[in-house]
Amino acid sequence: MEQKVANFIKAEQLFAGNGRALLAVSGGADSIALLHIMDSLKNEGFLPLEVCCAHINHQLRGAESQRDKEFVVSRCRKLKIPVFTKEVDVRQCAREHRLSIETAARKLRIDALIEIARQQNCACIATAHQENDNAETVLQRLIRGTGFRGLCGIWPVREFAGGVRFIRPLLCVDRRQILDYLNERGLKWRQDKTNFDTHYRRNYIRHKLLPAVQKNCDDIIERLSELTAKARGFYRLVCTTADAVWAETATIEKESISLNLNVLQKLHPEVKIEIMRRALSHLNAGEQDFTENHYQKILELLADAKLQLPGNVEVHRQGGKIVFSRRQAQLQAPALLSGVNLILPGTTEFAGVLIEAETFDFDRAKFNEFKVKKSNTVEWFDLDSIKLPLVVRFRKRGDKFWPLGLKAEKKIGKFLTDEKIPQRSRQKLLIISDKEKIIWLCPVRPGEQTKITSQTKTVLQLRIYPPVA
Repeated sequence: MEQKVANFIKAEQLFAGNGRALLAVSGGADSIALLHIMDSLKNEGFLPLEVCCAHINHQLRGAESQRDKEFVVSRCRKLKIPVFTKEVDVRQCAREHRLSIETAARKLRIDALIEIARQQNCACIATAHQENDNAETVLQRLIRGTGFRGLCGIWPVREFAGGVRFIRPLLCVDRRQILDYLNERGLKWRQDKTNFDTHYRRNYIRHKLLPAVQKNCDDIIERLSELTAKARGFYRLVCTTADAVWAETATIEKESISLNLNVLQKLHPEVKIEIMRRALSHLNAGEQDFTENHYQKILELLADAKLQLPGNVEVHRQGGKIVFSRRQAQLQAPALLSGVNLILPGTTEFAGVLIEAETFDFDRAKFNEFKVKKSNTVEWFDLDSIKLPLVVRFRKRGDKFWPLGLKAEKKIGKFLTDEKIPQRSRQKLLIISDKEKIIWLCPVRPGEQTKITSQTKTVLQLRIYPPVA
């Protein structure tokens, strides 16, 4: 397997010249395999560089997290590899920024790894992502909805802010091969029990969905790996074309970016989307909130029409150009105080935030899938238990609501204190209420009285753009 990894490193040019590489080692099977394979290749002279290790303690599992750290440090010392550790507070980050535990952990882990890499003068950071991770990523994106860029899966090399490169030397092997490698050499690893909790979307795909697919297609991991490689090749071609026409297509100004519609319309559909994606990226709009439908609506804009998009972005036609700009708040103080009625179904703007409402028939299987992949910026409600109209507004003194999962109504201030929501975050919370009650303290908790039950016939889905943080 070491030779297979060596060939992959060479083919993908993962290590650009000499220098120092930082290995991200959690203590799990994949990262322990990465540690020993990289150490072996270095000792054999295949890798003309120094290696050191980083272990990020997420502090999510108490004493178990500490034992993970001690295990990694001990293993690195035996191999005489320098190791650097850092502790991050994932739960606090998730509370303060209204993120899921998974998202907060990933953000803090990447930031910590980049910090250590810079301190230790490392040109790249090697992570232990392998073929199964790649397959799970593709399935996760397909469930959420994706274009061909999402089919690229996990890239062998990605560059983050400041020029730090993340490389994935194990993307050429699968989990079974890694376990065989470790067992053949009598190597131990740490087991994170939370990796088996299928309430987490990634774990559900890993332990439920993917094994079900493999029953009828045992080589699905390999097939998805081949698919992502082809998708990455196609995307490189799209980017090359986009690079060639960018200068004649885009005009960048301080607060906006304009695209020449005559040039844009002549391009391949995927190149058009890439050009528009770059325009949105220039405005720092979060790509994860955009779907192919958004891009299609942009292209269908009529003269003098305006389109409100996620990420606080506005698009309008101006002669032969499509202009992207940051949306300015249009609401006056009285509207902010009293709130505005939600368009149902439709999209409503309130204080620079978009609330998208849609209704559909209830489906139990779809609801179970929704619970697995939902974020705190989207909720489902039983439409028949709502007394229309719905209003979005800010909090008022004395507001009460019945939080989902609790036995009775509570003052919102008391509820937020009990939930340890920071004061600076409370000012950004939104209230969505019907004629009689609050149905959603957004993005903290929906209400108990409008939850989905076995009696639900029609679902109201509310989605907030951008995420309230």
